[in-house]
This record gives sequence, C-alpha cells and structure tokens, in this order.
Amino acid sequence: MAEDRARFEYLLRLGDNSLVLGQRLCETLGNAPALEEEMALVNIALDLIGQARLFLSYAGEIEGEGRDEDTLAYRRDVPDFRCALIVELPNGDFAHTIGRLFLVAAFNHELYGALQHAADPRIAAIAEKSLKEVTYHLRHAGEWVIRLGDGTEESHRRMQQALEDLWMYTGELFAPDAVDLAMRTAGVAPDLDLLRDGWNRRIDRVLAEATLRRPADGWMQSGGKDGRMHTEHLGYILAEMQFLPRAYPDARAW
Repeated sequence: MAEDRARFEYLLRLGDNSLVLGQRLCETLGNAPALEEEMALVNIALDLIGQARLFLSYAGEIEGEGRDEDTLAYRRDVPDFRCALIVELPNGDFAHTIGRLFLVAAFNHELYGALQHAADPRIAAIAEKSLKEVTYHLRHAGEWVIRLGDGTEESHRRMQQALEDLWMYTGELFAPDAVDLAMRTAGVAPDLDLLRDGWNRRIDRVLAEATLRRPADGWMQSGGKDGRMHTEHLGYILAEMQFLPRAYPDARAW
C-alpha cells in the first residue's frame, strides 16, 4: 500500500474513533445519573471531538483533494468510515457507557503514549496533546468501574454484564492489517502487540480492584476499522450528526 494512502487511512481511523465515540457520549446529556457526571461525560466528548478535528484536518491535507475536517465528518457515508465497531455501539445503561469508555480510553492511553514518538511530527504533536486528555478519561472511567464493580450487588451485576457484552469488540483494536503494518514500517504506528500488553496490565489491575471477572477471550468482532462492515448503529449516528450540514450546506455560524 502506498505510504500516503496508508497515512490517510490511518488518520481516518484515529479521527473516526474519536468522532463517533464523542457523538455517543454527547447522547448522555440529560441522561446521566447525576448532573456532575453529565458534565464530565460531555466534557470528555468535547475532548474527543477536538481530537477528531485535528486528525481529520491532517487527513484532508494528506489526501490533497480539498476535503477539510468538516467535509470528512459530515459528507462521508457509512462505508467510508473507519471507526472500530466498539465506538458505534449504543450507550446502553450507565455501566455500558462507562465500561466502553474505560476499555477504549485504556487503548487510547497506550496508543497515544506510543504515537507521541512517531516519525511524523504532526501526528506526534496531536498524540502528545491528546494523551493529557485521555489520561483524565481513563482515570475517570476506571474510578467508576471500581465504584460500580465493588458497590452494590446490582451495580456489580450490571458492570460485569457490560464487560461481557463489550469484550468481543476489543480484539479489533489490536488486530493489525496492511494500513497498520505500512505505518509501522514508516515509523509512525506502534506494534499493536506491545500495546496489548500494556492494555492488559491496566485492565487486569482495575478489574481486580473492582472485584470484577475478566471476560474470557474468544471470537472477536471486526470489520469497522477497514470499512468492510459496520454495525447497523452507525447509520443512525450519522443520520443525526450529519443532518444539519447536509440539509443546509451553505449555513454559517455567523
């Protein structure tokens, strides 16, 4: 795969993961169990959307076809998105929302920690900035996993069920393909197997403190990061997210 094309695809993955998860967390506005938590999740969503803007803006520059971050966010259809399936899933109950955020934030913490040393200085700078934000996301979600897991019988049951439901989507995050390998060869992307080691240690440490059982590894869902297959949920997310800019393409904020 040509390096510029691989870099473009890689940037789409980074941007789309942040964009779609940020959109999901925006849905918690008015639905979180407490006002303070509602504000925390929405602020995390804003961090993620800010990261998406940086990655997608750079992707547009690499592509060289005049598409900026707004065009890439609002004018692509489902087959053109490169997000992992886990970020597309509905929020579910609060345990599912927090469980998904914890699993993804733990991955992002490992990923951005490695990407801040990437041979591409633009990606390294975005990763260095994003790592500070993701560190907070991980701490916030991890504390909630512990609180729910080591809380009441009901909160423990719900948190355990959330992990069981989400676990089959985690494997895709660490499954390398031609894009990952091309970027690794270029000195941009890290070895995903090494990221998995750090992710496993962090997950196991939090689950032990939360008195939760690590789900068994087995068959894993895939297809989102390379655009082969998305869940039915992504179409609904995009329909809501893209409605205004598609309906009023010439609208301006001022």
